[in-house]
Amino acid sequence: MFSKKEKILLGILASVQFSSIVDFMIMMPLGPQLMRLFGITPHQFGLLVSSYSFCAGLSGFTASFFMDKFDRKNLLLFFFVGFSVGTVACALSPTYELLLLARGLTGVFGGVLSSLVLSIVSDAISYERRGSAMGVIMTSFSVASIFGVPFSLFLANQFSWHAPFFFLGIASLFLCVVAYFGVPSVKSHLEHPRQKEAVYQGLVRIFKNRNQVRALIFMAAVIFGHFAIVPYLSPSMVSNAGLTEAQLPLIYMIGGLFTIFTSPAIGRMSDSFGKHKVFLYGAGLCTLPIFAITNLGPNPAWIVLAITSVFFVVSGGRMIPATALVSGTASPQNRGSFMSIVSCVQQLSSAAASYLAGIIIVKSDVGRLENYEIVGYMSIAVTLLAIYLSRRIQATEGPSKTPQEPVVAEVH
Repeated sequence: MFSKKEKILLGILASVQFSSIVDFMIMMPLGPQLMRLFGITPHQFGLLVSSYSFCAGLSGFTASFFMDKFDRKNLLLFFFVGFSVGTVACALSPTYELLLLARGLTGVFGGVLSSLVLSIVSDAISYERRGSAMGVIMTSFSVASIFGVPFSLFLANQFSWHAPFFFLGIASLFLCVVAYFGVPSVKSHLEHPRQKEAVYQGLVRIFKNRNQVRALIFMAAVIFGHFAIVPYLSPSMVSNAGLTEAQLPLIYMIGGLFTIFTSPAIGRMSDSFGKHKVFLYGAGLCTLPIFAITNLGPNPAWIVLAITSVFFVVSGGRMIPATALVSGTASPQNRGSFMSIVSCVQQLSSAAASYLAGIIIVKSDVGRLENYEIVGYMSIAVTLLAIYLSRRIQATEGPSKTPQEPVVAEVH
């Protein structure tokens, strides 16, 4: 299905996505340790998570003004280097306040990486095969869950919470070198003549397009429903469900192991049966583990791990057709700007969700996280809204004239 050049490109982009995901994900299982060491409340921990997202959202908004004016490879390298430096800064932070600042710095650069990765994939892979390509990119979440998060927790337990950020920062800097040599120039969007216009016209163009506005609201709903739950998944498993901190890596390892097989399959299903239909079923099924997780009490570990694994599969699976749907609403000439706005919406939605959940959730005298079920009902309601909105999104990209030809050759 993919040429050799396309496979290499997808592999490098998935690795960049892997680094970004691990950096974000590791904060959540470190939650119990950070709350204990810094003596912070769930609300303060929510702010620590959301600071990255708020800064990433603002960065994505700013990037939308210039994203389509440069070679996407050069932008990828610039933001990835900044992200790597920000991650090292997190490792060097000795206090909660400095860590909060470093997370914001990392978010400024990391928030744009995802939109760049998706823009490059969308430019390089035809719409008919894009679900499969997104499935490959989404396996970065699986690898992050199987290897990245458990290994980061191992480093944190063996040394300190600083260690995983040191390791990830140095590894990301090495990957910058790989991306420099392995990613081709992606500037086919610059070949079409452009009329001179004010910098804000790209933003005006997006918000005048009802289909793209619906896509942005849709993505906001998908992300809000997800991140209302995820930041407090690990703390709730320890405080409410009875897992130990040492058992937390199993959540990510087992869930990730399943998704490494299901994500590519869901990508192929999106291409074969339709992205709307696959999202409908995936999002509908996702409400079941959301309800179970947020209402979970003390249970045997195998039951807890089964529920979280189902959540990983369906929650990650629904993002594949959702991302393919949204990417199909923009033309190649304006895709970078649009995907930057999508990234902005994603980050601000995740920040708002985690911050609001941090206000709702309180810690009882016995250490239990109370009101998590209220957050679950909120997540389910927003997920149902996303299902409704998904049916009104139309892809504007037509069928590729030569879908079997390697499109990567066109972006050199």
